[in-house]
Amino acid sequence: MKKTALIFGVTGQDGAYLSKLLLKKNYIVHGVKRRSSNLNSYRIDDIYSDPLIKKTKFFLHYGDITDSISVFNIIKKVKPTEIYNLAAQSHVGVSFEIPEYTTNTDALGTLRILEAIIKINKKIKFYQAGSSEMFGKVVETPQTEKTPFYPRSPYGVAKLYSHWITINYREAYKIFATNGILFNHESPLRGETFVTKKVVKALCKIKYKKQKKLFVGNLYSKRDWGHASDYVEAIWKIMQNKKPDDFVICTGKQYTIKQFINMVATELRIKVKWRGNGIKEKAYDNNNNCIIECSKKYFRPAEVDTLKGDYSKAKKILKWKPKHNIKSLIKDMISYELNILKNDK
Repeated sequence: MKKTALIFGVTGQDGAYLSKLLLKKNYIVHGVKRRSSNLNSYRIDDIYSDPLIKKTKFFLHYGDITDSISVFNIIKKVKPTEIYNLAAQSHVGVSFEIPEYTTNTDALGTLRILEAIIKINKKIKFYQAGSSEMFGKVVETPQTEKTPFYPRSPYGVAKLYSHWITINYREAYKIFATNGILFNHESPLRGETFVTKKVVKALCKIKYKKQKKLFVGNLYSKRDWGHASDYVEAIWKIMQNKKPDDFVICTGKQYTIKQFINMVATELRIKVKWRGNGIKEKAYDNNNNCIIECSKKYFRPAEVDTLKGDYSKAKKILKWKPKHNIKSLIKDMISYELNILKNDK
């Protein structure tokens, strides 16, 4: 029997990569997208065909994770064997500005799906997309599945609720409910407001004189960055494990935002010189033009200074490890942006 997957958050970076992976594995894939006056499905345009025109294994449904009726009706209609919850308000900084919406989406959205599962069919497998932001103000490095959580944002707190409610429903109702604690993962399909995308896009434009300056926040935040295409493979492996469990997915390597900027600049053959300290630290090009500045606008009310994971459990049980390193990730992102600039000429 063919497996049928239902993906909440299908139009996002992870949703797009996961959809393509599952289609390659001969799944029937259904995705849930929010109704919007603007088209927001560019990441999956290459795999979507109108089922009235062409036979397809990929279907889209209008729905919203904040609407329990639509969540219930879609699950009942699709009859999935697996549900992947990737839907979220996923920008940490923005979660301080819209904490109630973030909580409604990122915390209660998970509860709505779990409630639908136990009412419709307890045999449906469930994956919840957790985040390294749940570790927040870390109490140990590296972080593992046993590291205590200390979230530092409404986003992190909401994700932590989802993590624990998934475990609670797994234990209370004996369902196959899993958590992936994913560290930062990037790709050419990353959203425009995330720092890695901003850096790559801006430096590509600066190189070709399409932009003069980039503003960033804390240069010394340390992150464990991986490639989204590797991480969706881990997500799928988590769901194929014999028993439902929770896994940290990461690279085990860490870089500051400043190091990331320098690596992107090196790949683009842009020579940068840094001057100043703290909020006044700036980067200059060969012509002494200031091309990067820090802005308080991009600092969080409560900072997460360092995140670095340990994927030993995933390596041992799932036989998973990342295929990309930071340099191949950066090359992939740069290639995508340069191609856009080339076609815009």
